[in-house]
Amino acid sequence: MFGTLMLLAVPSVLFRLLGACGVRRFATWRESVVHGLAVMLVFTASAHFVPADFGPMPGHADLVAMVPPFVPLPHLAVYVTGVLELAGAAGLLRASTRPAAGLGLAALFVLMLPANIHAAVSDVPFDGGPATPLWFRIPEQLLFIGIALWAHGPVRPTGTRRARGVPAG
Repeated sequence: MFGTLMLLAVPSVLFRLLGACGVRRFATWRESVVHGLAVMLVFTASAHFVPADFGPMPGHADLVAMVPPFVPLPHLAVYVTGVLELAGAAGLLRASTRPAAGLGLAALFVLMLPANIHAAVSDVPFDGGPATPLWFRIPEQLLFIGIALWAHGPVRPTGTRRARGVPAG
């Protein structure tokens, strides 16, 4: 149940540790978490293209089972969302493409929310185990939306923090 969160948290912390060791790309938590989201997306996107018995992660059939009945062509929808996740991950890596990637990923995560709700409410097993409960899926999805929007937002250059109560400009 916590696998996806670990795919986000562990790389984020490792990137931040690299930042603390002098790797400027990861000098802030924002950069580290955005790159952590990109790592998570590469892993989750790969599940869209592999068979269910491929390894320790869910596969294409598991994800198709999550698709609500009102979505046409569920197999195609799973492939398309996998491609969009990979494109979003790539977009997060460059500062110039990050705002568009962040906004696109936030929209994608919102569009994927019905699949998560359907999987929890309909008790769709995931990776051979029990369904992830709704109380976990919704906050997890909201976290991903929040990080994507954080990636979308403007970035202040390093070292330009304003003192509290001092107006900009």
